[in-house]
Amino acid sequence: MDDTDRNEFIELFSGSIETYQVVVFAYTLMANHFHLLIQTKKANCSEFMRHFNICYTGWFNYRHHRSGNLYQGRYHAFLVDADNYLLEVSRYLHLNIVRQQNARSLVQRARWEKARDYPWSSLAGYANERHAVPFVNYDLILCMVGGRRAYRAFVIDGIKKNIEDPFKRVRSRVILGSDEFITQAKQYLRRVSRREQPAYQDLMTPVLEPEQLLGILSRECGINIDSLRQRRTAGELRGIAADLLYKYCDITQTQIGRLLGNIDYVSVHQLRRRLKKKMAEDVGLREHYRRIEAKIKAACIM
Repeated sequence: MDDTDRNEFIELFSGSIETYQVVVFAYTLMANHFHLLIQTKKANCSEFMRHFNICYTGWFNYRHHRSGNLYQGRYHAFLVDADNYLLEVSRYLHLNIVRQQNARSLVQRARWEKARDYPWSSLAGYANERHAVPFVNYDLILCMVGGRRAYRAFVIDGIKKNIEDPFKRVRSRVILGSDEFITQAKQYLRRVSRREQPAYQDLMTPVLEPEQLLGILSRECGINIDSLRQRRTAGELRGIAADLLYKYCDITQTQIGRLLGNIDYVSVHQLRRRLKKKMAEDVGLREHYRRIEAKIKAACIM
């Protein structure tokens, strides 16, 4: 993606948000992906993203004489508790560009300047009103922190503290928020229009207690639960445990790591990723996973 591609991305994106009445709070375009912090007042996130992605893919393919899909897999959407997390998520999104390997060695001031001056991010408009663009709503986040000067200080403080990924605290697979917010979100999404439910289908997943799920896995695989916490256990079994705990238990990957022998968040993610890659190639493993998952679904209560 070059600057011409990015300019067209912004042009088509700004047109799409007007068509679908989407509110944009922040964005960042990276080398091969992008991040958006948006509000869909009409619960039409799926329609909006489908429209925009089709438009941009068609333009990109025409310009680069290619065909087929532009993106690898479906986009990932998270529901964010604005009262508790909107400000934090905006900062994390804006600092994506200085979390790259080639920017980590820079001193704090240089990292701030690199993030502030990056032309394909909404941070410039938050830092200086002269760089604000019409399609970004700056007011809500700036009001939360007390204006542009305070937001600049907030972002710089995030660089100093090397803030962690707030999405490590995601619950129910796609919700970032307080316990009260999660409860309210689930209740709402059970009533929301069918057109939007596919984007949040994971929220409707029945929930099982972690020990109950591990007990089912233990019986189906003929292993002791404690062996899943030992590193020498076959990676496939630990991967299956990690993935099913993530899908059917209302816990984070950090909490899953503790259950699987105090491994970290990244290791849990790698276990799940390796499992999915191997299942794509191994029919037997894929069927084994499905049999275990069927038992777990049968034990779940909505």
